[in-house]
Amino acid sequence: MRLPRLYVDRPLVPGASLDLVDAAARHLVQVLRVAVGAPLLVFNGDGRDYAARVTRAGRQGAALTIESAGGEEPHPPLAIRLALGISKGDRMDYAIQKSVELGVAAIAPLFTQRSVVQLQGERLTRRMEHWQGIVTGACEQSGRRRLPRLEPAAALAESLAEVRTGGLLLDPEAPQALAALPPPPGPVTLLVGPEGGLSPGERDLARTHGFRGVRLGPRILRTETAPLAAIAVIQALWGDLA
Repeated sequence: MRLPRLYVDRPLVPGASLDLVDAAARHLVQVLRVAVGAPLLVFNGDGRDYAARVTRAGRQGAALTIESAGGEEPHPPLAIRLALGISKGDRMDYAIQKSVELGVAAIAPLFTQRSVVQLQGERLTRRMEHWQGIVTGACEQSGRRRLPRLEPAAALAESLAEVRTGGLLLDPEAPQALAALPPPPGPVTLLVGPEGGLSPGERDLARTHGFRGVRLGPRILRTETAPLAAIAVIQALWGDLA
């Protein structure tokens, strides 16, 4: 039977006791429903799972004893950075969750011309915290021991200026298929637009920064489907789904 896994944003050392409060304690008690004495796995993103045992669980919080450290998660053969135009609630949540399950190394939410969602100030801060929670939960579920990096939301032009090696631009009108490309020489950035896609000017801007347009078959995919299909193809061709 698979042991429950819990993310803890704390240093983890075998032999140490760990008090849990707030969200982590509630998740342990109310969601995982782990009783006192039960074993579980905890991780903090350093690349390892840690075997632990519950020593206290109740309304006043929970506590664990860290028993041992597991093996280190290997680094993936290909680091994939998903640069994704911000879309409406559930669509963005779904794309982030499933891209983490598929093994992306980083996610960059982008403000684009056709982004329907307008975020700034405290609303943007809350949304970023929400997306970080989705990243963490996807790691708990999928067994990942390293957290993908969630980059600060940025304008498309600002994000493109930071990419020095180009990348792949999902474009249903591109003449070349993704599966026809040679293996990338290093990490790859995958650029996907929001609902309605990127504007012609944004696609041109991406190409001036070295991005290569690629298509995924004859069908136009939704904004939450397209990045996942592309990541799966990339992982199958050059990554760890082969």
